Amino acid sequence: MKKIFTSLPFKLLLGVVAGILIGQIANEGFMQVVVTLKYILNQVIVFCVPLIVIGFITPSITKLGSNVTKMLGFAVGIAYISSVGAALFSMAAGYQLIPMLSINAEVEGLKELPAVVFELSIPQIMPVMSALVFSVLIGLAATWTKAETITNVLDEFQKMILEIITKVVIPILPVFIALTFCALSYEGTITKQLPVFLVVVLIVMAGHYIWLALLYIIGGIYSGQNPIKVIKNYGPAYITAVGTMSSAATLGVALRCAKKSEPALRDDMVNFGIPLFANIHLCGSVLTEVFFVMTVSKILYGTIPSVGTMILFCALLGIFAIGAPGVPGGTVMASLGLITGVLGFGETGTALMLTIFALQDSFGTACNVTGDGALTMLLTGFANRQEKKA
Repeated sequence: MKKIFTSLPFKLLLGVVAGILIGQIANEGFMQVVVTLKYILNQVIVFCVPLIVIGFITPSITKLGSNVTKMLGFAVGIAYISSVGAALFSMAAGYQLIPMLSINAEVEGLKELPAVVFELSIPQIMPVMSALVFSVLIGLAATWTKAETITNVLDEFQKMILEIITKVVIPILPVFIALTFCALSYEGTITKQLPVFLVVVLIVMAGHYIWLALLYIIGGIYSGQNPIKVIKNYGPAYITAVGTMSSAATLGVALRCAKKSEPALRDDMVNFGIPLFANIHLCGSVLTEVFFVMTVSKILYGTIPSVGTMILFCALLGIFAIGAPGVPGGTVMASLGLITGVLGFGETGTALMLTIFALQDSFGTACNVTGDGALTMLLTGFANRQEKKA
């Protein structure tokens, strides 16, 4: 029983419940403290993300040896296929279900959060995508030149980053999640905004679970492993993603969950794949965005975009998802050019799209993070078929 109360999932759930209850009774003065602490903790977590990316991806690439180019190409390929597949699946569901729905898009009466008392800015050493490119290039260069000294340094750096995750990032996550849900509860997002598109959100969440089931079935077949051995360990990562709304911020917990899944997931493939997929595999967010843009188009413009337009949007969105930052709203922000250019959304449509996307962004992120486990199963299967030793 003691292990349950001290476990990460329990702490995360406790943070969610406590945050919602406190947000209902909090006054403006208390919320100033909440938003300030939330801002500071978010700065700490976000600062650690590029370090985690570099600390895990680069050493993993150096250990892959001659197969590194194949592994990287395979990883990017399955991430793109998963995202585009999720988009096309969502598009097909949208044409079938959206005409049957009657949705009221009015969202008013929200409280305004007080301003942060003071801003303790902690800039990242580099943007996440820069860290990702840096990790890949340095890892490849170290492999090509057989730089043993750098390889040893990177191994030590990985151990240091693992300690930062264990002793800094994970302990503050429950507090950060509690503060996040306290803010959402106070401003009324949970009690007022969510019912606006409740039906659509439920449909999208069902789509998440269907797509995850498909990914894990394919991953299990290809790798020859039981996918249940992986998915059963992903509860803490799923809950953390719901609270942080960020694949990048959930990276530390996702790594811990994936490492519990041996031998279904090889440890070297976890170190390489999980940080990489956290930034390039956004199947849940893509699935959500496609269904929502079709819904908004129906609400504001009276019609759903044509099949040809939506297929083009899905294909391009898969590319944008690879380059989108794994932060709250990263996918929709990166693809605003597609929403306005390909779909022709105006200012109102864009604003409404951002609003309703934010309503379920946490669940889309949770789908992204959980789906990374399935793709890492595929990576494990590919490495075994290439007879690449761990």
